[in-house]
Amino acid sequence: MAHHPTRRSLTLTIDPTRCTGHGVCAHLLPDQVTLDEWGYPILHRRSAEALGPEGQAAIRLCPARALTWT
Repeated sequence: MAHHPTRRSLTLTIDPTRCTGHGVCAHLLPDQVTLDEWGYPILHRRSAEALGPEGQAAIRLCPARALTWT
């Protein structure tokens, strides 16, 4: 039987090689993501449970497709 992760066990991750610093994730998740001095995101909360539906929106709207659930 295959293991399927629950929403609670998912973690938001950023692929730094894909991220181009648009800041969409920080705009959509202002309490969980801040931008560093170069405009790249720093995640403070990563769990799907903590991010809620806004986390899924950030993944969908990321112009560089750098955000994913793992």
